[in-house]
Amino acid sequence: MTNSKLDGPRIEPATGEPAQKLVIILHGYGADGDDLIDLGRAWAGNLPDAAFVAPDAPEFLPYEAMGGRQWFPLHERDMREYRLGAEAVAPGLHRFLDAELTRLKLDETALAIVGFSQGAMMALQIGLRRQKPPAALLAYSGLLTGPDQVSGIQTASPVLLVHGADDDIVDPHYLATSQGALENAGALVESHMLEGLGHSIDERGMVLGGRFLTKNLGKQAFAA
Repeated sequence: MTNSKLDGPRIEPATGEPAQKLVIILHGYGADGDDLIDLGRAWAGNLPDAAFVAPDAPEFLPYEAMGGRQWFPLHERDMREYRLGAEAVAPGLHRFLDAELTRLKLDETALAIVGFSQGAMMALQIGLRRQKPPAALLAYSGLLTGPDQVSGIQTASPVLLVHGADDDIVDPHYLATSQGALENAGALVESHMLEGLGHSIDERGMVLGGRFLTKNLGKQAFAA
């Protein structure tokens, strides 16, 4: 089953005033927006004027008993499948971002896109291809789909990659592969391999992400 319109849990700014920043949080395979919206609660103290939105992916998993959602199906789990799947679902996610920015009367200089696992693939897929660059892109335990096809990406958005050294779902070597491809294309990339961490986000990762978002959100518009 596929939803024609994305939606999910939201957290309004802690200030009680209109949002000055927007953080989009994209969940992983088999989860939904409720699984990651708590990141917004963790970061709200440092970003009190930010709105947080964690949309549910458009598709339920193929077997109802499995529960959860997917941004795109996973069968072979190879790089070509990742790239084609991310490309297929990207237009709907772009429309969602446009609608949220319009709703809050913000532009990309106030936008950060965060993703975990399959959501990290989507965060990089769309964030690097926005017509106007977002203020920050943050990918946890994910990878850059099609690292050999980055000639058309925008490289103005700073990128943070965080991965667990003991991740047994998305191999940790993808951090170096993704970072290398992005840096070769001219992107500014910060990365952290966290020892003793599996396929998850721990307190270290949340702190790193919070600092990165606080540093980069709300800067002046990027130079053309």
